[in-house]
Amino acid sequence: MSFTLPLSGLAPQDLNALHARINSWYLENRRDLPWRTGENSSWEVMVSEFMLQQTPVKRVLPVWEVWLDRWPTPADLAAEDSAEAVRAWGRLGYPRRALRLHAAAQAIVERHGGQVPSTYDELLDLPGVGSYTAAAISVFAFGNRATVIDTNIRRVHARLVSGRALPGPSLTAAETRLADELMPADTPTSCLWNVSVMELGALICTAKSPACASCPVADACAWVGAGKPEADYQPKGQAWAGTDRQLRGAMLGVLRAALAPVPSRLLTAPGQLDFVVPTELVPAVEKLQKLSPTSEQIERCYLGLVADGLAKEHSGGLISL
Repeated sequence: MSFTLPLSGLAPQDLNALHARINSWYLENRRDLPWRTGENSSWEVMVSEFMLQQTPVKRVLPVWEVWLDRWPTPADLAAEDSAEAVRAWGRLGYPRRALRLHAAAQAIVERHGGQVPSTYDELLDLPGVGSYTAAAISVFAFGNRATVIDTNIRRVHARLVSGRALPGPSLTAAETRLADELMPADTPTSCLWNVSVMELGALICTAKSPACASCPVADACAWVGAGKPEADYQPKGQAWAGTDRQLRGAMLGVLRAALAPVPSRLLTAPGQLDFVVPTELVPAVEKLQKLSPTSEQIERCYLGLVADGLAKEHSGGLISL
């Protein structure tokens, strides 16, 4: 089996063989994840897709389970205050996703009778749902034929077909065309293909230490065949220490721990408090104090939380989720 670009020159039987090998590998080696039981509600799948954005599976698992126990349907979440969604999101990161999921739940109730819509266009119209998430929910919750393209899938395609160590920094039209060309024609196989390639990228064709010896298609991989050339750019890791994201997270940690609105000075002057901090807030406030942010960064992050709807100001200089 070998690949040529464009794939229009590839014999159909070779492409079918590729699908069969990767799909078979997946069925034998897939992780046992609770949103992949085959009996999940569309809402359970939707919640998993929101939580898995830029977040490892091991961090998502416990939060997903607690979330679905508390809000098993969109209507359950929509009836709650958005602050509860942010609080339950915990330390998954990017807490605006919690607000967007809450807004999407409200839209599902208002526009779709409380049922997650099944078509790509209807899903894309929901708050916080982009092209990837709409395709993923459509495929994994409803079994529709759609092309799903995440980081893992892009990396497998880049190596297997294009012979590159890594895909480019951002998704290109050429990558999208390649993903479409690789899609099986029949719907059931296409759904399995999407999740199989994604799993191959997550477990075998990883970014830093690919396990090529365990890959079911290593013999057909253009990157392996080319001698595993280095990437033509150095991926930039996401900084954390000292960033606004770290400070915003620490501020939200204080608000999550609070049992009632707290003085805004807990966030804006954490090292200059002249009152006794409530016991339940001490660990979170101490964590915030250790960051020693500048006054400019504090103001920027505080105002950002309020502007993004992640925190609410009250009369008397109080603030809460």
